[in-house]
Amino acid sequence: MSLRIHNTLTRQQEAFVPLQPGHVGMYVCGITVYDQCHLGHARMILAFDTVYRWLLASGWKVTYVRNITDIEDKIIKRAVERGMSIRELTDEVIAAMHRDFAALGALAPTHEPRATEYVPQMLDLIGQLQARGLAYQAQGGDDSPGAGDVNYAVRRFVGYGKLSGKSLDELRAGERVAVLGGKEDPLDFVLWKSAKPDEPADASWDSPYGRGRPGWHIECSAMSCALLGEHFDIHGGGLDLTFPHHENEIAQSEGATGRPFVNTWMHNGFLNVDDTKMSKSLGNFSTIADVLKNYAGETLRFFMLRTHYRSPFNFSEALLDETGSSLKRLYTALQAAGDVSGLAGIDWSEPRAAAFKASMDDDFNTPGAVAVLFELAASVNRGETADAALLKALGGVLGVLQQTPSAYLQGGTALLPADIQARIEARAAAKAARDFASADRIRAELAALGVVLQDSATGTTWVKA
Repeated sequence: MSLRIHNTLTRQQEAFVPLQPGHVGMYVCGITVYDQCHLGHARMILAFDTVYRWLLASGWKVTYVRNITDIEDKIIKRAVERGMSIRELTDEVIAAMHRDFAALGALAPTHEPRATEYVPQMLDLIGQLQARGLAYQAQGGDDSPGAGDVNYAVRRFVGYGKLSGKSLDELRAGERVAVLGGKEDPLDFVLWKSAKPDEPADASWDSPYGRGRPGWHIECSAMSCALLGEHFDIHGGGLDLTFPHHENEIAQSEGATGRPFVNTWMHNGFLNVDDTKMSKSLGNFSTIADVLKNYAGETLRFFMLRTHYRSPFNFSEALLDETGSSLKRLYTALQAAGDVSGLAGIDWSEPRAAAFKASMDDDFNTPGAVAVLFELAASVNRGETADAALLKALGGVLGVLQQTPSAYLQGGTALLPADIQARIEARAAAKAARDFASADRIRAELAALGVVLQDSATGTTWVKA
């Protein structure tokens, strides 16, 4: 196989060879389900959906695990605020999350574990760390902050900082707070949080350390090891998770097993809005659902495909509008070619397919792959209609161009198709009666409603503006 992936751990691009021939194990940190998913989530989900699709297209069997964090401080706070159980809140948010991801064309992972289903495995892992001298339970009275918590002793793990490139001395030099919460060192992090009297009963579990709940980092270590084994191929997530979350996962997992944890670490770039970091306080925060009110999910997907997954991504409605026009050009080429069913299998030795493959094998270079789609569309527009099948097939590898052209080109208008057709017929009758003023008025009214008429020798068709 010729796939090469940039590995955050080694800071270089490497030939990808799975541990088990023909089978890839991949874990991606999913969503903390206390509120609707935002555009940053879309960026991450689509980045790794593309990775998943290309691994499958390359002939590998893939076990793709994407977790759900359904117990965490923000979840508890939101459930209390809304007067509902944690399960009621997380079920509601997960359902909305699934709707959003389906609209973006994201494939379902092989496994989608909820953290609350793996508490026994987390406690087993904490026990292993304690047995190896890497975990300790904080002492102090019941009213002491952090009393009863189980913490990870960072300085006892050789190699801490190898993923993020941060040394312990650098981390300690940046520490400006006193040791709080029963920690022996400010760098130590929580594996098990002791239950608080004012927290709801469904926010804690029994354990050898008393009632409490898992820390965030231990959740992913336990779920990934349970479903993929102690050593697996790819671990992914947003760039913001590199430190401390992924660094701590390595410390926990390798500290408990004494084995390498993950071979290839992948991180997608940050998302900005109009060249500024997305933030509720800045008023530039958008949920996926917000964007889908005005744009098709496929348009948003194609927009994100046009930026390399490791590069910073800049979202703006002006750029999204441009993307919609670009995607429309591809669908228009497919429409001009007539009935295109795609290919049963792609001949990767065909020059355009080979160029597409070379781009994707180069660390999932989707901008290069998208350029091949436009090259094929140009060929179709020059009369090489046979290229439409390859255009559709390669688009399918990226999760686009799978609708009928009319479904995309006519989607999202303010009128029902039957209403539009009735107005087209009324316009045709007006033209036949040489009432051109009425015909022009109907065209203008439709244009104002987002419907563009296209006249030809065979009749009038329409697309959305």
